[in-house]
Amino acid sequence: MEAPAWPPPIAHLGYDQVLSILHLLPAESVLSFAVTCRACHAWASSDALWEALCRRDWGARAASALAERRRGVPWRRIYAEVALLGVLSARRIPVKGASPRPRASHSLNLVAGWLVLFGGGCEGGRHLADTWVTYVGSGAGNRSSNVFSWQQLDSGTLSGRFGHSCSLVGDALVLFGGINDQGQRLNDTWIGQIICEESHRMRISWRLLEVGPFAPSPRGAHAACCVDDKFIVIHGGIGLYGSRLGDTWLLDLSNGLRSGSWHQVGDTEPLPLYRSGHTLTWIGGTRMVLFGGRGSEFDVLNDVWLLDISERYPKWKEVKYELSSVLGEMPFPRVGHSATLVFGGKILVYGGEDSQRRRKDDFWTLDLPALLQVESGSKKMKKRMWKKLRIDGLPTIFSCRIIIHHACNLKFLPIHLGCGCGWGPGHISCQTSPGCNRWFIIRAPFAWKAWISSEILLAYKNGYLSPAISAPNLELMVVLYKFPG
Repeated sequence: MEAPAWPPPIAHLGYDQVLSILHLLPAESVLSFAVTCRACHAWASSDALWEALCRRDWGARAASALAERRRGVPWRRIYAEVALLGVLSARRIPVKGASPRPRASHSLNLVAGWLVLFGGGCEGGRHLADTWVTYVGSGAGNRSSNVFSWQQLDSGTLSGRFGHSCSLVGDALVLFGGINDQGQRLNDTWIGQIICEESHRMRISWRLLEVGPFAPSPRGAHAACCVDDKFIVIHGGIGLYGSRLGDTWLLDLSNGLRSGSWHQVGDTEPLPLYRSGHTLTWIGGTRMVLFGGRGSEFDVLNDVWLLDISERYPKWKEVKYELSSVLGEMPFPRVGHSATLVFGGKILVYGGEDSQRRRKDDFWTLDLPALLQVESGSKKMKKRMWKKLRIDGLPTIFSCRIIIHHACNLKFLPIHLGCGCGWGPGHISCQTSPGCNRWFIIRAPFAWKAWISSEILLAYKNGYLSPAISAPNLELMVVLYKFPG
């Protein structure tokens, strides 16, 4: 006698109970659940469910910004459009009044609605010590995406340099190292406290951070990122006598910004090759991704490494996958590129230079879920890690020779122009020749263009690249690049 056919256990659950389970699943699992039957499809298509998934995966601020612009578009479609990101477009941003002189290898950060530019190198190999700011937030009805208006600030006791790193920690800046115009490599650590005043005015108070007896060796053109507003991690760079470095150091700021302590981590083999001009991008939690750069023999690289500093003895892990040998499936080797964390679980890689000093103007995304799948030891690739983006509607000058040189190690953070979102950390750099005075906004539009909230701001100042800005859980980036004039 056959056993009676009982309904599956999930059929006994109520709608609210099913939704509470779906809220905990990855989006791919929710979609798989939706195709099992009509009832499951209805449950898994709930707009409230997909809004919750957007907030969970991208952060509340990014989701709130999208909510203001979605104009009735279902959250499920928004999630799909972000996941399938494949196009970038751009428009020009004018500059009003005085502006910074041409430079390279400077730092650019977004702090509390302000873009903060410091230092860099100018023609003749001279370093700069000036600080410029422009407000790009949304307070007091500011239409920041329409015009840039720079103002110069007093840099105080902070000495001039280029090739330094400058990372955002909360509403403060942490600057490390660099090179001055005497060729001296530096290893000092500075805190820049941001003081916002009324009527869109601000000032920065710099002070030398007490870090105790240990510090990384002097360097410039290193990679750096901030982790969870508690740690700064640096890797590699160019040290004394022009030698490439391959060490990894962590600055512990868990005691606040009153003091910090440096210690070396990730020194157990296998290790990334010694390099400079690479990127180090925080991907959330305690993990970061290293990509590309120029090695000790001046070879240009395109390897990918992962580091998790939560481990007692952090170890670098190289991420390899079976598609890496297929032409066109991943970026060619490059140095001086940018790598920016954007919402939707992706790192956006732009530009750089190859071993023949040919400059690149291509955009790629590195899919973090796929990367972590490979890193976890999965033998079967369900989707590609890398995806090349199409450039839609860009000015013809975008096809010119463009380079972002990592002698500058800028910080990038994502910004939300017009909504005043917060910022997260990253890092990039630049170097070019003088030539023009143009500012551009690049957007990451999706298949539909009813709402534009993923904007990459590209500021081109007098032919000098200055980089980018991006952070987890937010939908914008700011990047400054060069257009030859």
